[in-house]
Amino acid sequence: MNLISPFKGLRPAPGRASDVIAPPYDVLNSAEARERADGKPWSFLHISKPEIDLPENTDPYSADVYAKAAENLARIREAGLLVRDEQPCYYAYRLIMDGHSQTGLVAGASVADYDTNRIRKHEFTRPVKEDDRVRQIDAVNAQTGPVLLAYPDAPAVDAILAAAAQGEPALDVTADDGIQHTLWVIDNAESIAQLTAAFNAMHALYIADGHHRSAAASRIAKMRHEHQGSAGVAPWDFFLSVIFPAHQMKIFDYNRVIKDLHGMEPSQFLAAVEEHFTLEPSATPVKPAEPGTFGMYMDGQWFKLTLNPALMPNDDPVARLDVSRLARYLIEPVLGISDPRRDDRIDFVGGIRGLAGLEKRVNSGEMAVAFSLYATSMQDLMSVADNNDVMPPKSTWFEPKLADGVVSYLLD
Repeated sequence: MNLISPFKGLRPAPGRASDVIAPPYDVLNSAEARERADGKPWSFLHISKPEIDLPENTDPYSADVYAKAAENLARIREAGLLVRDEQPCYYAYRLIMDGHSQTGLVAGASVADYDTNRIRKHEFTRPVKEDDRVRQIDAVNAQTGPVLLAYPDAPAVDAILAAAAQGEPALDVTADDGIQHTLWVIDNAESIAQLTAAFNAMHALYIADGHHRSAAASRIAKMRHEHQGSAGVAPWDFFLSVIFPAHQMKIFDYNRVIKDLHGMEPSQFLAAVEEHFTLEPSATPVKPAEPGTFGMYMDGQWFKLTLNPALMPNDDPVARLDVSRLARYLIEPVLGISDPRRDDRIDFVGGIRGLAGLEKRVNSGEMAVAFSLYATSMQDLMSVADNNDVMPPKSTWFEPKLADGVVSYLLD
């Protein structure tokens, strides 16, 4: 089986992309989605967050929600705002945010290669979120939320995508958040064959974002093969993905805020921090410029923290992440947080919100202390995945984010 496959994409009709595309389903809560979709009957949020069309107290995991998603997808298709390509295609997808540009490939990615870890993971999944995606995919008979993947250096693929992006786009729209989304259809047989062969030659692809969606796709494939059977390769043997060259992808810092000082006075806390870190007050917000350095904000004061150099060397790809170092030498021993997945004393703030986002959480009194981190690199992510390890929770924040509704993958 091929690592990737072209497919008959379902995408906005010409000139209707601005009416359809929406933020990813998991970056908005139900209230935010209801507000964003107000007055927008064709917004993809009616498919990805269908509880917005039901009473406000509706359980987002109820059967009614998934049924509404299917109903809304059918409604938008019948109205002609979503149309399906007649032949299997690949698609070049470009994102531009604040001058940063990255161009990737929309394709079906092999479930079999996901199952054998050729499509590599770096996070654990949560059963409730996995179950939600399984039920949503099954109800709408489509994968509507793309998995963000990265491919290792492949200049030939970069060149094909760059050439495709010279033509007339099928979609070109700037979303409400200022991110530009542009899509080109790759439908000529030669380019399709070249791309398929180039990806087949790759040793691995890497999940950047979308672990629950890819795990759900694997479960759907097993369910459908068991219950429906199929002769040869079936549509559900692939999952919707957008695959960018790793060297173009941008990871932001993923910062931490803590509710209290674990029963310590500020002076006691600072003394405890100094057991493993050099502590320097800073007159300006601290955005770490290299691994092993951290910013810390409390009581209206920024500090620069530098980890003791003797604690820095580590051949373990997980232990050498700054999110791991901060947890091992400060958050767990000093602040008493050993399970950040479940401990409600810790929260996480994507670097896209800037250091002002950390100050705001502390100045409001909601949090006692905040930490800014040096961003995890793509090389770090790939090293962890190659080692069959997992990162600590909230280690990576990718921007710009894909939009839902640009291309969907129907399972028929």
